Amino acid sequence: MKKTTYSILFIFAALAVSCKTEKKQTTEEQTKTEEPAKGEWISLFDGTTTKGWRAYNGKELPPGWIAKDGELQFDTELGMEQDYTGGTDIIYGAEEFDNFELYVEWKLPKGGNSGIFYHLKEGYDSPPEVSPEYQLIDDENYASIHNIKDYNISLGYTEKPEELKPLQQTASDYAMHAANPEGKILHPAGEWNTTKIIFTTEQVEHWLNGKKVVSFVPWDEAWYAKKNSDKWKNSEDYGKFKTGYIGFQDHSSPIWFRNIKIKKL
Repeated sequence: MKKTTYSILFIFAALAVSCKTEKKQTTEEQTKTEEPAKGEWISLFDGTTTKGWRAYNGKELPPGWIAKDGELQFDTELGMEQDYTGGTDIIYGAEEFDNFELYVEWKLPKGGNSGIFYHLKEGYDSPPEVSPEYQLIDDENYASIHNIKDYNISLGYTEKPEELKPLQQTASDYAMHAANPEGKILHPAGEWNTTKIIFTTEQVEHWLNGKKVVSFVPWDEAWYAKKNSDKWKNSEDYGKFKTGYIGFQDHSSPIWFRNIKIKKL
């Protein structure tokens, strides 16, 4: 009888250990699934909801930003530059990122304007004063639709101020590093484009439709010289943060985004 009892107790003990092991393995597998490793793509938009997205300096998504047809859209009438009100920039507020590779597809209407922010921190009046911006704009038609003369003159662009300047064109690090026009491919208004941004402390790259058009070293002497000599010279905190949110700009223009994903590097 004792022998039989010991045998039964041994079997129960073995089953208990087995259950604990299986439970631990299941928990570990779930953790691996929920927390992608470095180098794995993380989707920032599920194609059907706006989960994770909210207003800059806000708790809710602003009016106009919707998920529709597998796209994250800003649905508004195309405004004129002199009537620009803005103020509804959005961020992916679920997580901040430091070193990363961001991929996104986008399109603009004729005369459209927007931007992609990174290393964005909240608490400021607007994202541009603190965050680098990958410029999105209709290079071909913007200046013929919007009056930018006075704005450019205020920045010191006195020669042909009515024209869009290289630092203001698509894929540029806005007002810092102009996109290289050689080999640059920008699809016409209404057609989809692809953007890739790679950020590390050693190198930053802006890609447009498969072509690298911007490359620079962040926070080196040349970077600070640019920052302190032009538009951002009075913006003390511009570009200084090494981690922050990904954001999209409302510039009183419709815009469409899809396939938004990021890798941690």
